[in-house]
Amino acid sequence: MAEGDSTTPFPRPENALQEPNGLVAAGGDLSPERLLMAYQAGIFPWFSQGDPILWWSPDPRCVIFPENFTPNRSLRKVLKRGLFEIRKNTAFEQVIHACALPRKHESGTWITDSMKKAYNQMHTLGHAHSIEAWQDNQLVGGLYGIAIGKVFFGESMFSQVDNASKVALTALTLSSQYQLIDCQMQSAHLLNMGAALIPRTQFQSLLDTLIR
Repeated sequence: MAEGDSTTPFPRPENALQEPNGLVAAGGDLSPERLLMAYQAGIFPWFSQGDPILWWSPDPRCVIFPENFTPNRSLRKVLKRGLFEIRKNTAFEQVIHACALPRKHESGTWITDSMKKAYNQMHTLGHAHSIEAWQDNQLVGGLYGIAIGKVFFGESMFSQVDNASKVALTALTLSSQYQLIDCQMQSAHLLNMGAALIPRTQFQSLLDTLIR
């Protein structure tokens, strides 16, 4: 797609590359129109500063099914202690800024200034949301993502205090608002919290039902 293009349809996700896993397209822009088109097709942007915008639909897909979610023993202990106050959409810009800060042993971040600007705009339009963990009236963890229909497409999370992002993700999962939480790429952290890997074909079928 040409740079700045917000209207050309994406290639079909099943035509994505096997290596790198799930690369669908390059180019386009981060306009609300393009982002909504992407998420509705099960595609998300992920690229580094200075690179073209890259669009992905990996196979398998990492997801959480809220109906099957049960906090593990250690997380139940944390929840029982009531260490955090959970809020929604009270500090979206702070959440995405915190998520964009480089992690330990990492030199950069994929949440570029253009990504922050785009998702802040999506938040203003009511498409992007933050789930926040507060402690002593300080934001100490949280996550943000895109909500369409009964699907929440998680983008990133952060913790400044142990377990803060886990509690935020648990609150989102148990909120009864969504039937599917897309975690995009697999990680040991997410799998330990109850995420599952499903074929892309199953993920696409679920989207067809849940985002309408």
